Parts: sequence; C-alpha cells; structure tokens
Amino acid sequence: MTLAAVNQVVALFFLASATPEQRGVDYLIQEVPRWQRENHCFSCHNNGDAARALFAARKAGYTVPDSALADTTGWLLQPERWDEVHGSPAASDKKLARIQFAAALAEAWRAGVTRDRRVLLQAADSLLKLQESDGAWLVDTGGLPGAPATYGTALATYQARRTLETAGESRFAAAIAGANRWLTAAKPENLLDAAAMLLALPQSPEVRRKCLPMLLASQTSDGGWGPQPHVPAEAFDTAVVVLALRAAGEGAVGYAKPIGRARAFLIGLQEKSGAWPETTRPSGGQSYAERISTAAWVVLALLE
Repeated sequence: MTLAAVNQVVALFFLASATPEQRGVDYLIQEVPRWQRENHCFSCHNNGDAARALFAARKAGYTVPDSALADTTGWLLQPERWDEVHGSPAASDKKLARIQFAAALAEAWRAGVTRDRRVLLQAADSLLKLQESDGAWLVDTGGLPGAPATYGTALATYQARRTLETAGESRFAAAIAGANRWLTAAKPENLLDAAAMLLALPQSPEVRRKCLPMLLASQTSDGGWGPQPHVPAEAFDTAVVVLALRAAGEGAVGYAKPIGRARAFLIGLQEKSGAWPETTRPSGGQSYAERISTAAWVVLALLE
C-alpha cells in the first residue's frame, strides 16, 4: 500500500471515530477562512455565524487552529468596516450583518481570543443606533420565518441584546431593558420566534408561559422542530430550540428527554463532510450561506 493510501485510510479512521461535535467543528475550521480566501472579502455567514461557533468551540476546549480564525479576528476588530459585507442572502441587510459580526466579536471576547474592550464597546455602541423605538432590532424576512442567514426580528434581538450584555457597560442598560420589554410582550409568529424569545429570557415567567408549551407540543416524531407546528423538522430550527430548552431548563431535568431526542435527530442528519443539510425558506433550497450558518447553529447546539 502506498503512503498516500495509508494516509487516506488513517484519515477515514479518525473521521469515522470523531464525535459529531468534533466533525462539525472540523468542517467549520475548513470553511470559515474559505470565503475570504476565495472572494477576498468577509461574509456574515462564514465570518459571523460560523466564526462565532468556532470561538465557542475553543472556549469549550476544542482545538481550533489560529489560522482558521486569524483573518476573521482581524476583520472583527474593525467595526468601522463591517458595512463592506458581501455574500448572500444577508448581504443586502447591513443591519443584520452588523448584529452577526458583533455577536461573533462578543463570543471571541468570551473565549479570550481578544481582550480589546474598546473595540467590543465600539461594536456595541453601533448596535444602539439600529434598535427600534419598541426595543427590537427589526429584520425583514419577507413574511417567512427567519432562516439561518436571515434570522428574523426575535433572533436578531436576542443576538444584539446578548452582545450588549457582554459589553457590560451601564450605558447599555436602557437598550437591554427595551429589548426585554419587546421580548416579553411580542407574540411569537412561529417556532423560531418562540425559541429565540425563550433563549433571550429563559427565566421570565411571561416568556416561559407563551413559548415553552408551544415548543414542547411541536416536537416532531423524529425528534426535531420545523418553523411551524406540524411541518417537517429542520436542522436550524431544531438547533435553536435545543439552545432555548437548555437555557430554560438549566438546573433542572425536565427537558432532558426532548433535548436528547433532538440531539439524536441532528446527529442523524450530519453528512460525511461534517456539515448538515442547509435550512432554507421555503424548505429544500440550495444556499452556501444558509449551509454554513446552519452548521454553525447546530455545532453550537451540540456543544451545549
């Protein structure tokens, strides 16, 4: 057997023996720098969502080479350039791109990859200008539930609010309070909204009352969640629900069974490459942006 054949066998062995989490992390390690290398610009899917997942993986103890995040980290440390975003479908929504990049920067801060607090505060300050008077960060999805690369208002509000919390300055308190009021009062229009609201305020009695029963009653027979009750499950929606149930059930065991079924569903969907079928609206489409962001959210859910 040639050396190349031996190396291929060894690689296949390690791929087969790796955990689903590790395979997902390894997939993103390859993909995060790819967009900039091939397109000479940065995107909210590769360098926002997917980079955020890799920062979280590093914080959780996974080995993530510096080379996979070096260019992205340099980009995230320049919030004044974030409006130069490219990629589809979110390229036309510079507000959402800024929310995604800021969330990635906040995760880098939490992981200890960057300690430049000045830049984190600059990014958080830029989100204040994008907040609506009712407390939300409005993102138009054309009447469809949010998707991995289009979010929707509830998920965008969760992400922006979390960045402000990470920044930790008292001047962000009013904006956070406004987001809390909107999240508490808004009616979830779909399961993704319900999951995002619960993820943001998992211990709020009002949010739990309107979101938890809706989510728990809508788990499909195969263990996942779709964007609406009684529709086939999707990887992205399932991942966000898992994160929300984890947050809502912290310190309790009440959601272990639905979370376990959901994890099995997500693991069963994983492809040989380590990726997952992209969630699109409508379902069944093809999109590199949605594919990368889908993988990012699923990795985050499995890491939990």
